[in-house]
This record gives sequence, C-alpha cells and structure tokens, in this order.
Amino acid sequence: MLNGIARLNFGVEDLEKAARFLDDFGLPGVERTADHALYRLAEGSYISVRHIEDPLLPKSDQVGCGVREVIWGVDDADSLRRYVSDLRRDHDVTEDEEGTFHFVTSFGQAMGLRLWQKIPVVSSPSPLNAPGSTQRFNQWRKWRHRAEPKQIMHAVFAYPDVNAALDFYRDRLDFRVSEVQMGIGIYLRCPGSSMHHTTALLDANVPFVGDGRLKYDHTNFIVEDIDEIMVGKAYMERQGWEKSQQGLGRHRIGSALFLYMPSPTGGDIEYGADVDAIDDTWIPHQWSADFGYRSWIHSPPPFMLHEPEHKLGFVDGATVRHRTIEELIEAGEMDPPEPAAQESRLNAGEDTSAPAQ
Repeated sequence: MLNGIARLNFGVEDLEKAARFLDDFGLPGVERTADHALYRLAEGSYISVRHIEDPLLPKSDQVGCGVREVIWGVDDADSLRRYVSDLRRDHDVTEDEEGTFHFVTSFGQAMGLRLWQKIPVVSSPSPLNAPGSTQRFNQWRKWRHRAEPKQIMHAVFAYPDVNAALDFYRDRLDFRVSEVQMGIGIYLRCPGSSMHHTTALLDANVPFVGDGRLKYDHTNFIVEDIDEIMVGKAYMERQGWEKSQQGLGRHRIGSALFLYMPSPTGGDIEYGADVDAIDDTWIPHQWSADFGYRSWIHSPPPFMLHEPEHKLGFVDGATVRHRTIEELIEAGEMDPPEPAAQESRLNAGEDTSAPAQ
C-alpha cells in the first residue's frame, strides 16, 4: 500500500533564496550544490529543490513554481509491482536508477512511486495542564530554540477537473476519502497511513483558490506542538521572511494547528501539529467550506470575520464526487456569496491557500 510522501521535487526561480528559506524553516539539509539542495526528515522522506528549468525535473501540464513531482512511498514490493503493472496499461512509466517509477497522469500531473519504509519518529511534547486535569507537575514546559519538522503531512494542488484527479487517486492508487469541503475540494489519505489526509484536491476554477490551471498550493510539515510552531514563526520573522497572513489557527477538518507562510519555493509552506489520526473505520464528512476550514484563526481575512454556517454530514467515501459551487447553489445546498464577501475573497491577495488546508 501507499504509505506517505517519500519525496517532494520542487522547482523554483531562485534556488539560493528557496534553500535559505527551507534552512530557516528548520528542514535538515543533507546536500548543497550550485544547482541542487536536498533535505531529509526524521521519517526518511526527502525534499529536493532545483531551478524550475532544470532538465532533471519532469515535464507536465502543471504551471508555476512549487512541488513539480510527488514521489509516493509504497511499503512492500508486491504492491509496488501491482501498481506499476496497472499504470503501464495506459501510462508511460519509466524507472530510474534508484528504483523510482515516474509517470504523468492523464490530467497532467507528474508523480512517482517507489519502495519506501517510513522510519518511526519519536516525539516528546510537553504534557498539558487544564482545570481539573494536571498532567505536568513540578516541571515547566519544554524550552525550544528552533523548529525542526519531522514528517511531511501533505502536499496540496489545485486541479481544473477535481473528479478526474479523484478517480485516479481513489481507483488507481487506492486513496481513501477523508473529508469533502463543499465547493472547494476533497481530502484524501494514503491507504497505508493514519495521517488524516496526505493530499487534497482543490478546485482550480474557484477564483480565490486558483486560475483554472493545474498548480501547486502548499506543503505541510509536522512539528510537535503549538510551541514549536510559534518558535519557528518567530525565528522566520527574525530572519526577515514575510509574515503569515492569517497567523496561527486550527482547522476543523483534521483538527490540526496551522501556520501558512508565503515561500520562495512557490505557494505556501505550512507548519502543522496535532492532526487527527484515522483508519479505514473512519466515515468521511461533508463540511460547509468556511466551517470546515476554521475552528479559529488569529488574523482572519475580512471574508472570514463572520460566524460560518455550521453544516456537516456524512458521505460515502467510495462514491462521493466533487460538486462545484455553482452546482451546490443550483441544488439549493449553498447560498450564493454576498457581493461584498466575494469581492473581499478576490482581493485577499496571494493567500491562495486560505479556503482549504
């Protein structure tokens, strides 16, 4: 089974600046040359950064900088052979010298599969105290100096046709649907991972999400707790990097703490912590968009100052389809956006990850 993201291959405009950002963000570097920066997390996943025009990056229909190829890990050789054999029926699949199988999907996204055994990581977040529940006694909380992400939680992209991508991930790679964010997209989990979602398929035709083209949105890196997120944020700001537009927040979908930061890698790079763990007994939910996105946000954009509509229900993960905002409005399941709110969303700047995780 697929068990997570084994490698992310970034293509960037300014390699030196992108590498400096990831250094300051806390990714552990293992190799640096004039044309390549390589990082390795505690779980054994890799982040590779090259110039966007580097011939070693795959060609695809994706536009812009960011993650140009996701290499998904597979936990056993038999499963890898089965996936590759199936893909070769209708894809041009090539194998490199490291045993990674590369291909481009029918909807234009470059990805790969490789045998990968995820390394167990050890975390020791400080126990929490609350009224009537004392878990930390005669000790202070852990002091942190820098953030050091241990795992990749997810990489997210915007798709012109969400359902075409959904059919591929769900039917060909056995991904499970975790949640549906109405009108925005669908959250998916690798079958061999307990991470709430390891990717999300956003609708590129929603104006404040994308521009109708296949494009990278953001990557989430997991740290231990809220303290590590905020220590990382403070360090990044001391180094002169642009501040997070929303600041710290917590999603309802997946429950995770989040902090998105604009990045010279393209899109956003996100600190995440305290995400839900789920398995195949989980029943996916359908959320109204704003309600699912936020439990709270430190600095919400103007179009999120209102109390969101509390709309939540169950869906069948094996059959659910993405429905556009227009389809939901026509079906009477969503109200048309107020003109002022729509204008506020469209003027929200470059924070394209605002409506989804």
